[in-house]
Amino acid sequence: METSLGEIILELDVEKAPITVENFIAYARAGHYDGTIFHRVIKNFMVQGGGLTPDMQEKPTRAPIVNEAQNKLKNKTGTIAMARTQEVNSATAQFFINTEDNKFLDNAGTDPDNFGYAVFGKVVDGMDVVYTIEQQATTKVAGFDDVPKEPIVIQQVTVID
Repeated sequence: METSLGEIILELDVEKAPITVENFIAYARAGHYDGTIFHRVIKNFMVQGGGLTPDMQEKPTRAPIVNEAQNKLKNKTGTIAMARTQEVNSATAQFFINTEDNKFLDNAGTDPDNFGYAVFGKVVDGMDVVYTIEQQATTKVAGFDDVPKEPIVIQQVTVID
């Protein structure tokens, strides 16, 4: 993942999150992430991106995928997980990278309030870049909170088999 602040190398867990990994790779290969931004950055929590352009326009997505949060992978520092709405099976293209251990995002049951967020990989190089993103000053833009004042652009996501 090439960003305007540096490179992040991810290792995806196809064994434990096959649907989510396939989805992420399909978006990457289609060029969906190219030119999107990290639009939600919260210190001591996570950095989220993959869905909005620098002018805060949401990119079109395919249908949502099944939430694989029951795969036993945990939202630990450096893991990547799918962002979603309150609806359990609503993840499309947006993802987040945890900058802390966020146990409260892990699967803790089948009801919607406890279902959790599907982890599908981890940062294996470039966590320094993630922390640099996390430290950027944020503001409110177009109804969105926690938006970096200077856009942090995902220039390209390349899949390496």
